[in-house]
Amino acid sequence: MIASLAGVVEYAGLDRLVVRVGGVGVLVHTPPATAGGAHTGAEITLATSLVVREDSLTLFGFDTPAEREMFETVQSVSGVGPRLALAMLSVMGPDELRLALSTGDAKALTKIPGIGAKSADRLVLELRDKVGRLGSGGSPAGEPAASPTGAGGWREPVTEALVGLGWNAKQAADAVDKVAAGDQPDAGDIAAYLRLALRELRR
Repeated sequence: MIASLAGVVEYAGLDRLVVRVGGVGVLVHTPPATAGGAHTGAEITLATSLVVREDSLTLFGFDTPAEREMFETVQSVSGVGPRLALAMLSVMGPDELRLALSTGDAKALTKIPGIGAKSADRLVLELRDKVGRLGSGGSPAGEPAASPTGAGGWREPVTEALVGLGWNAKQAADAVDKVAAGDQPDAGDIAAYLRLALRELRR
């Protein structure tokens, strides 16, 4: 079990990082907020969870151990794998997810792609007591990583990230269109655009 990782950020994408550790570049899948707060060339320390499959070893990284614990806890429910667990944390954040589960707010959980009403009810039933014992998953605020894209160059990577989180292409495109029609952050701030698109999808 790889419980943590510390090194230098070689690459920062929308939902993944490559961290150089002892001369080796390690690919780490992360929530968008974690990737957005990383800067190429900067030191970073992540709480990690290694998912072992017959044909793969996949490392997931988080800002705090509590966030990692939430990621692992939701996977104790049948039908919730690492991809859906990461989407849950990406859409709601650890504290909001904990609140929804502990208060029985199943409706809020259905905003996450891949979770319907029955799945939401099952999550609440099985995790309501467990999440109350978890610590705060709040992460330190970080400046989003800038990308050298020009005006409008954010649309394709944000759309791809949304589809990767589980929304279909039309839902992702509609959210991107709504963001494009509103007040926009700096052209190169891809992570900020992704956060705005996630907000639109949860309305």
